[in-house]
Amino acid sequence: MSPSVAELLLQRLERTPPGPEGGLCSLEAAAALGLDHQTLVGAVKSLQALGEVIEAETRATTRWELSAEGEEVLRDGSPEVRLFRSVPSEGLPQSDAMKLPGAQVGFSKAMANKWLRLDKGAPGGPRIFRAVDAVQDVVQSSLRQVQEGNGSSLSERERTDLKRRKLLLEVTLKSYWIRKGSAFSTAVVRQETDLTPEMIATGSWRKLPFKAYNFSALGLPPTCGHLHPLLKVRSQLRQIFLEMGFTEMPTDNFVESSFWNFDALFQPQQHPARDQHDTFFLQDPAEAPELPANYMARVKKVHSQGGYGSQGYKYEWKVEEARKNLLRTHTTSASARALYHLARQGKFTPVKYFSIDRVFRNESLDATHLAEFHQVEGVVADRGLTLGHLMGTLQQFFTKLGISKLRFKPAYNPYTEPSMEVFSYHEGLKKWVEVGNSGVFRPELLLPMGLPESVSVIAWGLSLERPTMIKYGINNIRELVGHRVNLQMIYDNPLCRLDA
Repeated sequence: MSPSVAELLLQRLERTPPGPEGGLCSLEAAAALGLDHQTLVGAVKSLQALGEVIEAETRATTRWELSAEGEEVLRDGSPEVRLFRSVPSEGLPQSDAMKLPGAQVGFSKAMANKWLRLDKGAPGGPRIFRAVDAVQDVVQSSLRQVQEGNGSSLSERERTDLKRRKLLLEVTLKSYWIRKGSAFSTAVVRQETDLTPEMIATGSWRKLPFKAYNFSALGLPPTCGHLHPLLKVRSQLRQIFLEMGFTEMPTDNFVESSFWNFDALFQPQQHPARDQHDTFFLQDPAEAPELPANYMARVKKVHSQGGYGSQGYKYEWKVEEARKNLLRTHTTSASARALYHLARQGKFTPVKYFSIDRVFRNESLDATHLAEFHQVEGVVADRGLTLGHLMGTLQQFFTKLGISKLRFKPAYNPYTEPSMEVFSYHEGLKKWVEVGNSGVFRPELLLPMGLPESVSVIAWGLSLERPTMIKYGINNIRELVGHRVNLQMIYDNPLCRLDA
């Protein structure tokens, strides 16, 4: 069996004289053994892993090498000399000279060296003539010295000029100075890394060499820390909205006035949703300090008297009811604020808004309801939007989420007409589950804000929890928020894992 590279290196190192300077240069050793330097470096590192067999000191040396362009100049001559030799005694039209290889660089260098002269008034156009009888190719001579290993004989200025012309490359070579270690041997003995039950049973561990334990080595990171499905789907939904060109609305006010939460959305003050059994009202502060007066007057009128083609609700609208503070029951209040600010800009521009944030309902906990959950909302405002645009947008939105089985059912909402409920098929429950609500905002909502009559707004809202349940096959809300069930579900689903 032929000796390995490591054994060849050890045999050569054995013949080196002892002493502090005794040793081998890895570059010289690789050349002497007829090996690639990187192959020898691999052998050095494997010997270092065996312990004190060898000592290896890293060294760096710098040398000059010719670039591909430098090799061409060494072979054919510098561009300025080639151009000089191409110019006959009667001269050469400048236009013809510029067609020669390397003429641009050669012409500027030859003119700078005063080897050529340019007669701009010559018949037929500018003409180039020789200004001297003969020239010496100093660049080619300098490159030849580098090629022969005498690059150090060049002056710093010469090397800098050749490097600037990209004819010369400064190459840093990393090598090792190799010496014998305290446990030097020409025989390569593999050290054991594991103490096995067989070694203990037979007692063979007493005669085996073991690799020293590295207490500074880092262990493998534990496979823990996973994204909850809700956070995973929330991130996916936000990315989907951004890909579809939507802008995120500010939703940082959990406490909202009844005006923005209900009245601005054309929801009457006697609506059941405004009852304390469905909404969390605040005791302190109990009322909102300020509401936009002019806008509030228009909202009051459309509620109590009608307007904009609507007869309204025909009841006595009370500002005291509108001022009541509550924990917002939906993020549509943020949509109303965003559309109101859009109307105040003056000239209308189409917009696409979205939000994903928490909302609060005075609900009893069951398989499909929580008192606190996340609402996802999308709003598109433009001229000429129809129910068909809404259905197409919803189909694109849910398909990007991975939910393609959709059904739409007519519904009623106080602030949209027409309105639709969105259903998706749940593979785990084997039935259609409502995942959202949608519709076209009513004129009674939009026109009091000051938006043009030609502008339509399509919108949809859904809880973050329900599409998460459908996407990951979770059967009820307790499984989604429960700690014990989720750990196994998250661990088993690679889509939920947090990248290391």
